[in-house]
Amino acid sequence: MSLAAERRRILVVDDEPHIVELLAMHLRQNGFDSIPAGDGETALARAASERPDLVLLDLMLPGIGGLETCRRLRGDPRTASIPIIMLTAKSEESDKVIGLGVGADDYVTKPFGLRELVARIEVALRHARPIPADSPALRAGDLAIDVEGHTVSRSGSRVEVTPAEFSILVLLAREAGRVVPRTRLDGVLREAGGSGEGRSLDVHVRNLRRKIDPAPGGGSYLATVRGVGYRLDA
Repeated sequence: MSLAAERRRILVVDDEPHIVELLAMHLRQNGFDSIPAGDGETALARAASERPDLVLLDLMLPGIGGLETCRRLRGDPRTASIPIIMLTAKSEESDKVIGLGVGADDYVTKPFGLRELVARIEVALRHARPIPADSPALRAGDLAIDVEGHTVSRSGSRVEVTPAEFSILVLLAREAGRVVPRTRLDGVLREAGGSGEGRSLDVHVRNLRRKIDPAPGGGSYLATVRGVGYRLDA
């Protein structure tokens, strides 16, 4: 059964009612249910209470803007692991980096093709699920990565990561101690629903460092090998 056929729920956040209606109609035609929200405050409340499977989030919102909404979704344990795709008319790379930096998994620039958007949604949802693996758990130092349960913990405490961050971390953990080229990591990022373009990988790795590294001065699990890629050190 396809992801779309399972009637998964998408929170659509945009202050333009006609866009929300258009997206709701197209999502319904492709087997999804939609939850509308016209501003960031409503989006945060509905995300926490209804736990959608994915959030389509416009960047330019009244009141609480899209970036702050994304940041708060990622900071709330109830919504931290929900995939987020940002929708915006802004196309500058710096805007994309900022969006990814606050926790977005992907970034779609308006105007966008509806078929492409649905494809990106399905990819993001597929990679938000547990990733099959020969080993259900991977370890590096005090990090424990439960591949089947799709969870990460450090010293026994849960660490909330996005689907894109999780996919990157799983690959690095499976290759622990070896340098993983940027090309492989970019490919995993694209498969996880991220853009895999420009500085997207670097932003996701920086976010991972902030979440999984020991206290300041305690070193870093993620080593940068300039011009080549990244390495996870136990």
